[in-house]
Amino acid sequence: MKFPAFLFSLLVSKLADQILLFLVPLVVFQVTQDVAWSGYAFAAETFPRFLSFPICGALCDRISPIRLLRGSQIFRALVCVLGVLGNEALGGIGWLVGLSAVCGVLTTQGVMAREVMLPQIAGNGHGFDKVLAYAQTAEQTGMVLGPLIAAALFAFWPWQAVVGAAAALFLLADVATAYWRRGNPMQLHEPQVAKGHFLQPIKTALGHLLHLPGLLRLTGLTAGVNLMLGTTLASSAAMVTGLHHRSATYYAGLQTLGAVATIVILLSIIRGSFALKKMGLTAYLLIFGGGLLTAVSTSHWGYAAGFLLVIGFDKMFSIYIRIHRQRIIPAHDYGKTTGVIVLLNNLTQPLAGLLVGAFADATQTRMVIFGLCMLVGAIGIAAALASRSSSATAP
Repeated sequence: MKFPAFLFSLLVSKLADQILLFLVPLVVFQVTQDVAWSGYAFAAETFPRFLSFPICGALCDRISPIRLLRGSQIFRALVCVLGVLGNEALGGIGWLVGLSAVCGVLTTQGVMAREVMLPQIAGNGHGFDKVLAYAQTAEQTGMVLGPLIAAALFAFWPWQAVVGAAAALFLLADVATAYWRRGNPMQLHEPQVAKGHFLQPIKTALGHLLHLPGLLRLTGLTAGVNLMLGTTLASSAAMVTGLHHRSATYYAGLQTLGAVATIVILLSIIRGSFALKKMGLTAYLLIFGGGLLTAVSTSHWGYAAGFLLVIGFDKMFSIYIRIHRQRIIPAHDYGKTTGVIVLLNNLTQPLAGLLVGAFADATQTRMVIFGLCMLVGAIGIAAALASRSSSATAP
């Protein structure tokens, strides 16, 4: 079925996307010499990605996801080229920020199109857990290699040439997608004809979230995991280099180990066989335990162990959630409902960053992390009690 070509397309597309994510804050800082402007550029680059999830998800239920995926890749390449040409003609760093923001929205469209297609690919002779694990391994590999490739290219080329390389990677991803589709006999579900006003898909998605059994509980659990992940990522630089007095090189190595740990865990899911409920419970408990370790450990070894648990088992929990979610949501509403849920789930990551920034100084960071860990634990207990209650009342 040429599934490796699909994975290669995902890997290359992720590489190009990570190159842009790496490039924008760095180039803006080099040009302005102002950390604040670098932060603003990162926000301008990432906010559209989150906010466009519901719209992109709704489109996947109205337009063929393979068309949306290919359009996403081709238009990202075109936007990169137009951004570079605009910079050459008129100058200004705004062209880089603008092209990255537009590419961010198109990336979200590609992510949602693949999300809708993966259950259909799994239904064509592959287990959904294996398909998700393969896909997340390819994505995680791209996330690891993207910044490294971007840094290597940027050391020798101007940023305009690096953006051109990203455009070439987007086109290569589309070629791989076309090759996969040409050798793939599977029939993708035809989307339904659009009905109702433009807010109707969001209304439908919220209705499913509130009324489909277990979906609200799963969304709460994912929000808790993302809160723990966001807290860890937002505080890790200060904790490693400040509280534990480690070097920037040590911090970079710890981040790399986190990515490697994630890939190892995903490969173990591919090769092994895990009961779904056990997978979710194990991942949530280990993420919670890792968060506690980062808060209470007085040793950098203990902090590193906690950091690796949080980062490494996040993707295992993601596979559990996506399998469970796919079983609950009706296929014809899968895109719109998933888009709204992903937006709600991801809001807790920037919220964690705001909480860490607002209430923590060098002496209080551990207490803030501990308090957020307790909140994550309370969310898990509430979800377990809700699950037990629904099981007891089910006919």
